[in-house]
This record gives sequence, C-alpha cells and structure tokens, in this order.
Amino acid sequence: MLSTSKWLPLTVVIAALILIWYAAAVSLNSDAVKRAAGDNEPSTWQFVQLAWELDRPVLPAPHQVGIEIWDTTVGKKITSKRSLLYHAWRTLTPTALGFVLGLIFGIVLAVGIVHNRAIDKSIMPGIIVSQTIPILAIAPMIVVVLGAIGFTGLLPKAIISAYLSFFPITVGMVKGLRSPDPMQLDLMRSYNATKKECLFKLRIPASLPYLFASMKIGVAAALVGAIVGELPTGAQGGLGARLLSGSYYGQTIQIWSALFVAAAAGALLIMLVALVQRRVCANAGR
Repeated sequence: MLSTSKWLPLTVVIAALILIWYAAAVSLNSDAVKRAAGDNEPSTWQFVQLAWELDRPVLPAPHQVGIEIWDTTVGKKITSKRSLLYHAWRTLTPTALGFVLGLIFGIVLAVGIVHNRAIDKSIMPGIIVSQTIPILAIAPMIVVVLGAIGFTGLLPKAIISAYLSFFPITVGMVKGLRSPDPMQLDLMRSYNATKKECLFKLRIPASLPYLFASMKIGVAAALVGAIVGELPTGAQGGLGARLLSGSYYGQTIQIWSALFVAAAAGALLIMLVALVQRRVCANAGR
C-alpha cells in the first residue's frame, strides 16, 4: 500500500500530461489534416487518427515519439549513425570531459575565494556577470577561436560544457566551505590547526552536501553545453546534430525523440552523481 500511494500521484500526473499531449496534437495538426484530406470530410475519429499519424506533424503524438525512440535505439546497431545511442554517446563524451574540467576548476576557484579576500572581491562578481551572457552567443566564438588554433572536435564542446558547469559548482562549494560554525573554526584554531588542516578536516567534509547538490546542477548544465556546442560546429554526430538535422528537414518526430533521449541522459547523469554522493557521504560519516 505504501508503494502504491507513493507512485499513484506521479502516475496520475504523467497520464494527465499524456492526455493533454494527445489533445494538443489533434489541435495543432488540424490544418495539416485538412490539407491532406482535401475535399473528403473525415469523421471525427478518422480526423483524430490522421492527426496522430502524420509523417511530419507540427506536434507528434506520444506513441509516434515512442516508436521512433524504440526504432532508433533497440532497432539500430549502436555503431549506426541512425542510432540515438550512438548520438547520445557522442554527446556524453564531451559532457563528461567538460563536467570534470568544470568540477576541478570550480573547486579550486571556490577554495581560493574562501581563503583569499582579494579573489573573493575581484573574481566572484566577474563569475556572476559571465553567466548573464547567453551561451548561444558564446558557443560560436569558442568554436571559431579554438578552431583557428587547431583545436576542433571534442575540446570546444568540452570547454562549453565546462563553462556552464563550473558556475553552480563554484557557488555551491563556496557556500559549503563557509558552512562550518564559527565555534568549530575557533576550536580548530585553539588546537593550532593550519589553514590546510582546517580545509581538509573541517571545511571540505562540511561542504560535501553542498558540493553534490551543485554537481547535480552542473552535470545537467554540462549536457546542455555539449548539445549547444554541437550546433555551430555542424557536427555529424551527437544529440545536438540530431536536433539540427531534424529542424532542417522538418522531422519533428526526430526532434522530439532526440529531446527525450537527451532528458533521459541528463536524468542518468544526475542519478550517477547521487550514487557517488551516497557512497562518499557514507564513507565520510564513518
């Protein structure tokens, strides 16, 4: 009963969203159905069926997206360029590299901000301002500049991912490193502890919940950065390339299936971070 009561609200919400989606598909595809029917006047049910079966609908029906995802994952070899798993792997590779770079840079920067007032006053405002610039404006510049000095392919996309992911990690880590109570810091100083000892024995253990919370945001942002980074490069592989080709040729079903796979990839990455969090926090609590 507890399990049923836990999943029932989620099931109801998902069912309601699917029903709304089906209704919206009929409404948005109505003009295309009328053009396809011509002088024939289909019945109401025939009209609905046609709206849900268009090859290039304005809004594909849920079952069309589901069939496309099945065909391009299970129905294709993973090495095929028509496989969404192939494209997901091409996107996840720069995502992982960019996230690691953003994680390292964010943690190092946060430590510097906490321990140096000059860095705090000078760099922190600049970091905040940098995030107000739209990534769609920065991504082509990064690709062009790195391409001019010979860096193409994986690295530009990883840099864009790192740019998006380091900010939440930095902010979360700064908050975490400053979370210990002043009395705890005074106690460490009374034991003549150095800044390094305070960092590793007090500040970092106290910052772990903040760090992992920001890492979940950062890894999702890194995925967005990798997808955006594929758009100006004209990449032949990746979820961003799949979205771009779908928009070029009006393949809305392809676009929606790539979006859902990207969402599933983001959820998987967040789950992996949560798994690492449980392991690390469990070991830290011993």
